[in-house]
Amino acid sequence: MYVGGPTFDAPGEYPIGSRALVKTTGPALAAADLGPVDAVLLSHDQHPDNLDAAGRAYLAGVPLVLSTAAAHDRLGAPVRALHGPEGSEPLVGEVTGFVLSGEGLPKVYVSGDNASLDRVREIADREGPFDVAPLFAGAARTPLVPDATLTLTSEQAAEAAVILGARHVVPLHFEHWGHFTQDGPTLTKAFAEAGLADRLHLPAPGESVCL
Repeated sequence: MYVGGPTFDAPGEYPIGSRALVKTTGPALAAADLGPVDAVLLSHDQHPDNLDAAGRAYLAGVPLVLSTAAAHDRLGAPVRALHGPEGSEPLVGEVTGFVLSGEGLPKVYVSGDNASLDRVREIADREGPFDVAPLFAGAARTPLVPDATLTLTSEQAAEAAVILGARHVVPLHFEHWGHFTQDGPTLTKAFAEAGLADRLHLPAPGESVCL
């Protein structure tokens, strides 16, 4: 399973509307190096930091892609449409997160591009506690939403870990693009200050984590 958005293009500027997102580092692994993937959890498709040209080509060979209804309309098969929470759709488009569970399997919450702890609480109240929480962090900012972040700050990620009751937190989607304003060191500091250092896992790009 691939969590997040497939982005395999090279560093550079990627236009989106009247602006551009700046990718500062290339992919840690090429698409051909990933091995078999049964499903992709695609938070959304409309931003190049979540799905780029090479990523779109990659989806053609994946049996199942779970994403938004808007992504299904734009990409067609193999996207299966889900409905994410309301929020900033008029400004940045529809996004979604994911809850994964199964008999004898850990329960996993994947935040997607969410910066609302109220949403996290709703999910925790309905589905928690969780074993593992891959959280989109980095405090992403855009001029379209000047007074808020589009992904969790490092401090919010630590708070989300408590709300979710998550034993393990793996931050994702928080580096290698110019619109992220926080990074690995700020995550390490925030979790340490919250007394949660043992829950935080920060793998190097391309590194696997066994939990």
